[in-house]
Amino acid sequence: MRVFMKALGCRLNEAELETWGRDCRERGFTLAADAADADLVVINTCAVTGESVRKSRQLIRRAQRGNPQAKLVVSGCYASLQPEQTAAELGVDLVVPNPDKDRLISIAAERLDLPVMPETATEPGENALLARGRHRAFIKVQDGCRYRCAFCIVTKARGDERSRPIADVVDEVRRVHAEGVNEVVLAGVHLGGYGSGNDADLKALIEAVLADSDVPRVRLGSLEPWELPVGFWSLFDNPRLMPHLHLPIQSGADSVLRRMSRRCRTAEYRELVGTARAAVPDFNVTTDIIVGFPGETESEWLQTLAFAQEMAFGHIHIFAYSPRAGTKAAGMPGQIERKIKRRRSRQLNLLAQHSQRALLERHIGCTTDVLVEQRLEDGRCAGYSPNYLRVDASPTGMRRDLENAILRVRCTGLSPDGDVLHAEAV
Repeated sequence: MRVFMKALGCRLNEAELETWGRDCRERGFTLAADAADADLVVINTCAVTGESVRKSRQLIRRAQRGNPQAKLVVSGCYASLQPEQTAAELGVDLVVPNPDKDRLISIAAERLDLPVMPETATEPGENALLARGRHRAFIKVQDGCRYRCAFCIVTKARGDERSRPIADVVDEVRRVHAEGVNEVVLAGVHLGGYGSGNDADLKALIEAVLADSDVPRVRLGSLEPWELPVGFWSLFDNPRLMPHLHLPIQSGADSVLRRMSRRCRTAEYRELVGTARAAVPDFNVTTDIIVGFPGETESEWLQTLAFAQEMAFGHIHIFAYSPRAGTKAAGMPGQIERKIKRRRSRQLNLLAQHSQRALLERHIGCTTDVLVEQRLEDGRCAGYSPNYLRVDASPTGMRRDLENAILRVRCTGLSPDGDVLHAEAV
């Protein structure tokens, strides 16, 4: 039984694929690199925007056309909002709603009568992750969210907050490290809310992962800019905790943030970013910004541009607002025209490119460590620095077996597009 899996959307969806991959191996299934070669196709869908829904539906239909003989299982936020309708409309074999997705492989095996072989039938040396050469594992530590931002359907789809026990998370980190992974990403819908139901918090979890595992790199997934535990920034004194956070701001205008029902305002966010950068040199802060939220005036938009420029983000994920049925924002007056959203997206994208280039230019002449993830066609090594900057390193004097190694390099310049650091091994 060969299984192909694909996730759309957030890092938590990626983390769930990691878990399903291990469940497949335990059942003797092998992992296919292409849906066309699979007996079972699993798609983890997303519903955060209308575009995410469109891509989810498109991926499902493409899988059906490309391999009509394969069984097709879908899960994730889009599929979970209306599971029966999704199954009927798209003709999939099985929809596994979010509350049951931790058992997706076992549910699929039972309901679809999948053949099961003993584990010894798997390919020799097959990696427990999704494909050979994976160097970063996403570890699901938490699910659900107690908050109801006006634009977000994900909290409805994911349900109440719940957290995995610290011991379970540490065991999974140890397991993936033993399988060859050198970087783990702790992921959750509301990662800062870790501890719901188990009398812990995010700081305690990170401390345990650092103390009780030997994985060289620990990274955090998207983290809302509120409810960070006391002493959080001291965790970055440990060099194994990577100095990068994705802190979604969504807008740089407080009036828009209020309409969004966000719990953070620009002054608090500014202080948070200042604390991060004071605590750790070269701390990289990336963010999400929604363009064209209902009622967004030109004045509010200019405030967002000014705030984004002030924060000098390393990267901005730009989302043009799209209404999601069932959210508060979908019924708000003042829906913005598409052409205005396109114009604002272009403006913000240009600003984001300038900020990213300026950040990378500051690293020219500096040394850093790179987790080598691939060899490029020209022989260079490609990977990411601790603060999540893409680095391509010259092969001069380097051995050939560097993949998955952590390499010390000196940054020497930028790519023509200004989004990749060029470096040489030292």
